[in-house]
Amino acid sequence: MTEADRARQDSRKTMMLEAPLPSVIARMAVPSIVSFLITSIYNLADTYFVSSLGTEATAAVSVNASLDQIIMMAGSMLAVGASSYIARLLGARRDEEASRTLSSAFFLAMGFGAAVMVLGLAFMGPMVRLLGATDTCAQYAADYAAYVLLVAPFMAANFVTTQCLRSEGSAVLAMVGMGFGGILNCFLDPLFIFYLDMEVKGASIATAISKLVSFAILIFPYVTGRSVLRLSLRRCRPTGVILGQIASVGSSSLFRNGLAVLSAIVLNNIAGGISDSVLAGIGVSTKVMMFPLGIILGFGTGFQPVAGFNWGAGRYDRVLESYRFSARVAAAGAAAMGLALAVFAGPLIALFAEADPAMREIGALCIRLQCLAPPVHS
Repeated sequence: MTEADRARQDSRKTMMLEAPLPSVIARMAVPSIVSFLITSIYNLADTYFVSSLGTEATAAVSVNASLDQIIMMAGSMLAVGASSYIARLLGARRDEEASRTLSSAFFLAMGFGAAVMVLGLAFMGPMVRLLGATDTCAQYAADYAAYVLLVAPFMAANFVTTQCLRSEGSAVLAMVGMGFGGILNCFLDPLFIFYLDMEVKGASIATAISKLVSFAILIFPYVTGRSVLRLSLRRCRPTGVILGQIASVGSSSLFRNGLAVLSAIVLNNIAGGISDSVLAGIGVSTKVMMFPLGIILGFGTGFQPVAGFNWGAGRYDRVLESYRFSARVAAAGAAAMGLALAVFAGPLIALFAEADPAMREIGALCIRLQCLAPPVHS
């Protein structure tokens, strides 16, 4: 490690332990919020471009949102649990143990993603039916799922690398990794869908390429020694202590995402039994609501490493102060965003359902009903 690298690491530690908390949390949260917003944008970009192919194609992309959540389920549990423990370890200056935690979480996430990939590809037909695909959109759903499944190991690992970069104070690097892939996807979508005439399959390929690019960017600091943490297979030692610490914090994310997957599957199957318009409208409204929820999660992601780092350093006064500040800001912001989306629900859904009045009606209603949730999520 060079002197410049040591100086950067010392600067990060000083910032976490001594700088005014509102500015530290903002500095950590803004890149995270931007990352979540860009992710929301390219999720909506898929839906926007695919919507020109018809309601059935839009419904297929909506159904596959549950597949993304399944991949996210264990990946985010490992990411949230590992990043919290790593922040505490770094605050206590136990850098090598922090690197072992990162490596263990990373390769476990890759393994989970690989299992989802194999099972999904082997049982593609039953899987898309289980997720809620109807007779008219099942083939579209399978076309979209195929390429997403191929990159499932990298998608799961991306959660870990992103969160752990934030835990060491490198939120901007995490933003660049997620953001560049998201922006790339917005350009690749029209290229594959329209210019190459690949329709829904093209949207899936664009998403897969974007996820791989994000993976390459996010892993770069670890394998080149530019981060505080080190990532390697030999450091992958999922001991009882590491797994216990990851599970103690990350289990809440696992249960939350698990319930989200279950509720989405049930809702998709009920909606699909009515019409593709209802299924598509509900799916689009859920993706629109990712914007306020992404901002809330991004703000919370900025708070978490600050709290964890100071806890590990024994600065419990700063932990409490950071919680109080974050809770107040998140609650006020969530209420304001919910009100704004409720007012503009109609024009928003019309962007995706210009030729389908039924989809516009159900989509606008769903957005307004979901606007009750952001203050609770905060």
